[in-house]
Amino acid sequence: MNLKFIFFIIGTWFLFMILAIVNAGIRNIVYKPIIGELRAHQLSTFIFITLIIIVTYLVLRYANLNLTNQQTFVIGLVWLLLTICFEFIAGHYVLGNSWDILIADYNIFKGRIWSLVLITTFISPFITNKLL
Repeated sequence: MNLKFIFFIIGTWFLFMILAIVNAGIRNIVYKPIIGELRAHQLSTFIFITLIIIVTYLVLRYANLNLTNQQTFVIGLVWLLLTICFEFIAGHYVLGNSWDILIADYNIFKGRIWSLVLITTFISPFITNKLL
């Protein structure tokens, strides 16, 4: 792996984390009090999915990496693993959420659709690369 590829993977993921934090802040301050916690979670999830797709497209378009399918899946896997680690480590040790609360975001049967972010994070490099 060359340095540009590694910088792309880590740099883009950090951009996602900044966007995720801003998105969560806007959710909690602006529309969660109006539409409630579950609907705010769902809306915020769809907003973040849209941001992931847009950022992935723009960064891939202008990075000129000429990625193979295998490389796009490596990128998606790294982003996925970093996101899960961040979610649980920061969520538990920094924000003080219980493990039960963190795991609850994965319960699709209760309207918790966070797993769609993880799926998008994993497949967006592959799909975007195909579109370019």
